[in-house]
Amino acid sequence: MSFFKKLKDRMFRSSDKIGEGLEALVAEAPAAAPEPQAEKPGLLGRLIGRSDEPRRVLDDEMLERLEEVLIQADMGVETAVRVTANIAEGRFGKRISTSELRGALAAEIARIMEPVARPLPLYPQKPQVVLVVGVNGSGKTTTIGKLASQFKAAGKSVVIAAGDTFRAAAVEQLQVWGSRAGVPVLTAAEGSDPASLAFDALTRAQADGADLLMIDTAGRLQNRQDLMEELAKIVRVLRKKDPSAPHNTILVLDATTGQNAISQVEIFRKIADVSGLVMTKLDGTAKGGVLVALADKFGLPIHAIGVGEQIDDLQPFDPQDFARALVGADA
Repeated sequence: MSFFKKLKDRMFRSSDKIGEGLEALVAEAPAAAPEPQAEKPGLLGRLIGRSDEPRRVLDDEMLERLEEVLIQADMGVETAVRVTANIAEGRFGKRISTSELRGALAAEIARIMEPVARPLPLYPQKPQVVLVVGVNGSGKTTTIGKLASQFKAAGKSVVIAAGDTFRAAAVEQLQVWGSRAGVPVLTAAEGSDPASLAFDALTRAQADGADLLMIDTAGRLQNRQDLMEELAKIVRVLRKKDPSAPHNTILVLDATTGQNAISQVEIFRKIADVSGLVMTKLDGTAKGGVLVALADKFGLPIHAIGVGEQIDDLQPFDPQDFARALVGADA
């Protein structure tokens, strides 16, 4: 199964919400007088224009309803208004079908997403230190495991540091992924200093000549000051061995949190120097539109998206595939 098909099938909550909304919009068209016979297109026009489809004049009322559909899909008010205005340009006052509206919406979403669709960059620096942050439960630990396994399968040598020393489950999860992939996972006693573990892990990665060091971190937002100090200490300690570390700071977000993902980006950008995003659990939400809002608001690179638990359920972000899947369009 292609990742696009998997994405579309598993994002059915989001794509159904938007797709059904678009169909309802066109179906709600007020009764109109039949078009004059002379205005009917010929055979070629019918084939190109699919004139058999129901159509509705794109007016202010329809645009307001389109905004509502997008907001309900968690695209956020500002992004929904901007997307709707761009769709209206050149189409306002014209009759439009559901498939045309769907295509226009997919194109506009892809236009917003294309500038931020960037895989995790790989640098000549060895080891490349990747700090992974995010709230507990966001899929941070499994994302590290999947990325490490994928990089290992691509011929890269990887070391993982289980830096969330306060959650035994997170450490065990990483050990399972490390065992599967043949990647060393460095751990420390529960509750011990994550910065000390990060220092030891970097020492090990340098000694092994590893390409990548991936460091898991705690995600307890109840006391942001503690978390900020903990992450700052990890960075300070890493820079004692490598002044340029960390080379990437990835924020992992859970799509099911909807608009809360925006506040998480704002918080973690203050706490850590976030360089890119990964969004997980797009298969479990009707709120996939939040990724469009994130791209529109922050412009941070989106490295990958996840739609399940298997290793190949995390893939580099493709804006065209995502846009088509989100609006329920075919490939």
